[in-house]
Amino acid sequence: MKNVLITLGVIGLLLFLVFQWVVGINNQIIEKEGITKAQWANVESSYQRRADLVPNLVATVKGYAAHEKETLEGVIKARSEATKTTIDPTNITEEQMAKFQQAQQGLSGALSRLLVTVERYPDLKANQNFLELQSQLEGTENRINVERNRYNELTGAYNIYIAKFPTNFIANFINKKSLPLYKSAEGSDTVPKVEF
Repeated sequence: MKNVLITLGVIGLLLFLVFQWVVGINNQIIEKEGITKAQWANVESSYQRRADLVPNLVATVKGYAAHEKETLEGVIKARSEATKTTIDPTNITEEQMAKFQQAQQGLSGALSRLLVTVERYPDLKANQNFLELQSQLEGTENRINVERNRYNELTGAYNIYIAKFPTNFIANFINKKSLPLYKSAEGSDTVPKVEF
């Protein structure tokens, strides 16, 4: 009888240790996933800051370059598309990420065209409001890049963690999938041609 109790005690202890190990891995997966999703919110927040700057930038340019209506309308439309496209951080997929990136690239392109147009207006380039908005936009673009890089860093660590043995068994059991990385725009690896 004593041997049976010892055997049951050892089995119970082993089951308890395995349970604790599984719970620990489960909690780490959830924590890493939560941190990654919170970082995605930071990416979206940075993009929102950029979108919030656009109306002020357009209003400032409009006063100087009223006949650049097509360019200004393009920026407004691109901003609308960019702010309309969001991602549910609890279910980030490759398709959602691609759609989000496409909308943000549209706004980036429209802003680039706007800033090229501004070169034709020396009075506007000297306007203090415009200079401050341009500086804020540059800072926001840098912030967006930092937040995207941080998101990719955390996502990469999460994806590696849930793919490693034996964590992958628990990740599969609790249905945790890898998260998509933020990728550069297609064609961004080619150097733009500059002509004067």
